[in-house]
Amino acid sequence: MSVLSIVIPCYNEQRTLAACVESVLGIADASLRVELIIVDDCSRDDSLRIANDLAKTHAQIKVLHHDKNQGKGAALRTGFKAATGDFVAVQDADLEYDPQDLKKLLVPLCEGKADVVLGSRFLSAGAHRVLYFWHSVGNRFLTMLSNMFTDLNLTDMETCYKVFRREIIQAVDIRENRFGFEPEIVAKVAAMRVRIYEMGISYSGRTYQEGKKIGMKDGFRALYCIIRYNAGHAPLPIQFLFYLLVGGAAAVFNVGSFLSLLAMGVEIVTATVASFVLAAALNYFLCILLIFRHKARWTTPIELLAFITVVALAGGLDLGVTLGLIGAGLSAGSAKAISCCIGLVFNFLGRRFLVFPEKKLNDWQPAGKSA
Repeated sequence: MSVLSIVIPCYNEQRTLAACVESVLGIADASLRVELIIVDDCSRDDSLRIANDLAKTHAQIKVLHHDKNQGKGAALRTGFKAATGDFVAVQDADLEYDPQDLKKLLVPLCEGKADVVLGSRFLSAGAHRVLYFWHSVGNRFLTMLSNMFTDLNLTDMETCYKVFRREIIQAVDIRENRFGFEPEIVAKVAAMRVRIYEMGISYSGRTYQEGKKIGMKDGFRALYCIIRYNAGHAPLPIQFLFYLLVGGAAAVFNVGSFLSLLAMGVEIVTATVASFVLAAALNYFLCILLIFRHKARWTTPIELLAFITVVALAGGLDLGVTLGLIGAGLSAGSAKAISCCIGLVFNFLGRRFLVFPEKKLNDWQPAGKSA
């Protein structure tokens, strides 16, 4: 018999919590036992009392409580730690999703084919309540952007229904406290190179008058999370696009510093080297801040040594190209701009493959096999 731990993050859901719990418990059968973990996120209504009353009559229900409202992601983090089942699923406390769909999502997991299964609201041929057009546009945009960074081909990254092998979800360090959990968890399981499946589910969305909580600021947070949690292991073309921003900023600073030093009377070689060193320091700081911080595997001294080596090689290239082009008759500004463009590609490759090489992640083994 398989055991499914279902985590319900709950905040002010007194109207729907009891009905949701009864629906969830109803999926148990001879081959599936349900462990239900309700995490009350400091509700201001009677949600906690209702949850505790339900726990008194159903032994399979465990109730956890936050003394301060922290958000959906924080509630899930608490619930995941308490899960003991073979598999772990997320169930919102409202009635937008049908728990019977969880049994379908479990099939690839129980068969040993998948490590994570996501339910897609856009793959199902079943009935869907028709609501907010711009929400669907935003959802598809965020899913597409997430796919570009994760190299997955999901249709519904923002779905609530995500089912995991327990050891997978408990190995993930969840940072987001609100709805940023969705893009964060997709980014992190994608980086783990686990087997991810997607299946169609039904969906009965609710209006804001009926209690829907997600808003525009959560959409912007999702956008941030896609970049924040994927930048360190995104496909090479995406990383290079980001490095164009970082390297471009450093290149502009390089050229500006170079011309400023020349205007101050500093001779060309000194101005070239000084401006390059200043730009390299800015480049390193921005790389750590925005792109590579999640995959640096070096100890700090070795990382700095590797960085200095790349900087020295790039500096020699920068100096040689700049002086050569000036000697060929180009203006100092044009020569420096061209050398910066050449250095942009060289610096990215050096940082990507030498200074911040990608961690070698071991694929998770199918259930029943040793890791």
